[in-house]
Amino acid sequence: MPASIDPERLPSTSDQHVPEKQRGPVTLRRGQVQQTTTDQRLLDSRGPSDWVHTDPWRVLRNQTEFVEGFGLLAELPRAVSVFGSARTPETAPEYALARELAGALADAGWAVITGGGPGIMEAANRGASEAGGLSVGLGIELPFEQSLNQWVDLGLEFRYFFARKTMFVKYAQAFVIMPGGFGTMDELFEALTLVQTRKVNQFPVILMGTAFWTPLLDWLRSTLQTQGYIGDKDLDLFTLTDDVAEAVRIIDQAYEGRADKPPVATGDEHLGDGEV
Repeated sequence: MPASIDPERLPSTSDQHVPEKQRGPVTLRRGQVQQTTTDQRLLDSRGPSDWVHTDPWRVLRNQTEFVEGFGLLAELPRAVSVFGSARTPETAPEYALARELAGALADAGWAVITGGGPGIMEAANRGASEAGGLSVGLGIELPFEQSLNQWVDLGLEFRYFFARKTMFVKYAQAFVIMPGGFGTMDELFEALTLVQTRKVNQFPVILMGTAFWTPLLDWLRSTLQTQGYIGDKDLDLFTLTDDVAEAVRIIDQAYEGRADKPPVATGDEHLGDGEV
């Protein structure tokens, strides 16, 4: 049998006239109704500052980073994102390889995008800049001090990793992954996931450094592929090489197969001249 109705829980006649207010799409009633308007609170110059640390305010900061990134990079010519360790010293062979690769990409009409930091990132920015190409650095705020390296010609600093990652993917037509740590692995597997799920097309992913990457690829085959966590074709989503010319050739070939073709980079672009 249905439960009996408690007359104490029936709405009273006073509930027909409860305080109610609309705040955009939000309906406020009873104790939720504020006595001031949004304009009044906006124009009130005094009061607590905790609101600048709230999640809604962070959303606006997120939006600002996307607007700034899109505004600055919208006219970026064709580009390649190069990733690798910030800890690689200038004397390391990986540094020399990244510098050589970036120079070859610049000579072939590609802008080079990095995270803007030291190590491999510096080497790639340096190689592109020395070759007269467009050298782009997308930095990130970190707990430890890290500024854009001196070889960045066009730089932008981000607070949020996800906004920065969007710029790496949106404005590059290929990824080159050099030896690196957790951050490099993050970029590698994110790129492979995007290609695997067809979120991006005609997007070559190139691993530079066979000695470094081979143990990881062996594990992918012996564990992930064998146990069915990835398909056989998933191991064809990237190319492993030490050959700079081969890397540039693969990137060029993929570009020719694209439906959309960003313009060739000349090194004379001045993307930072306009308002962002």
